[in-house]
Amino acid sequence: MTVELRDVTEDDLPILFEQQWDPVANEMAAFPARDRDAFIDHWLKHVIGDETVVRKVILFDGVVAGNVISFERDGVREVGYWIARAHWGKGIATAALGQFLSFISERPLYAYVAKHNVGSLRVLQKCGFEISGERRGLPYEGREIDDIILILGQPEGEA
Repeated sequence: MTVELRDVTEDDLPILFEQQWDPVANEMAAFPARDRDAFIDHWLKHVIGDETVVRKVILFDGVVAGNVISFERDGVREVGYWIARAHWGKGIATAALGQFLSFISERPLYAYVAKHNVGSLRVLQKCGFEISGERRGLPYEGREIDDIILILGQPEGEA
């Protein structure tokens, strides 16, 4: 098994779009899919087009298996990733996130995971993130979802 990271290119966007269009993956992540135009527009303007976003494609044995990104929101740096469902359960997310963390020196890093997404919770914990709390009642598809908040590195002033 070879997991590698490389820079995202515009040529990757159709593949990444198809991966995020999977309703089973959307339900697991509690993250709604975007239609093709909205997805491409978002990635071009807010991911590829934003110099503060660190973004990599995840390759598994040379095939695009997903992506991993880090971005600032509400004054904190977050990390997130998406693995195509065909590649779940192979250790790809853990290997990719572990590699990706070497690209980001800023700490703390925050991650949010739907409470029911135990696989992603395990990935984050294996990579050193610690549970710090919950966000309750976030709207998703007409119902409320609880998120677990994880932190890698302590916020300044905390021991």
